[in-house]
Amino acid sequence: MDSDLLEALTGGTSLVISLVIYVLLVVAMWKIFTKAGEAGWKSIIPFLNLYVLFKISWGNGWLFLLTLIPVVGLVVYIIMSWKLVKAFGYGVGMFLVELFFPNIATLILGFGSSTYSGPQ
Repeated sequence: MDSDLLEALTGGTSLVISLVIYVLLVVAMWKIFTKAGEAGWKSIIPFLNLYVLFKISWGNGWLFLLTLIPVVGLVVYIIMSWKLVKAFGYGVGMFLVELFFPNIATLILGFGSSTYSGPQ
C-alpha cells in the first residue's frame, strides 16, 4: 500500500514539474515572437509557429516546408537554428546550446536581454 502512495506522489510531482516546464517554454517562445515583431499567440499553434520561426530566422517562412523532407529537413532545421541565434545577436556558443539543449536556448532567447535584429 505504501508503494502505491509513493508511486502516486512521484507521478503527480513529475506531472507538475512537466507542466511548469511546458508553461515556461510557451511563455519564452511567446516572448521570442514578440521580440521579433510577431504576435505571441502564433507560438502556440502547431505549424504556424514553425512558419513564424523560419520567417524570423530566414526571412521566408515557407522554407519550413523543407523540414518535411527526410534528411534535408534535419539540415535545414540546423541552419534555421544558426540563423535564429544570429538574428538575436548570438554566436557559435549559443548555436551549440540551441543545437544540443534547445529548451535552454529557448529560455535564454525568450527571457534574456537580447534584441531581434532581423534575418541574418
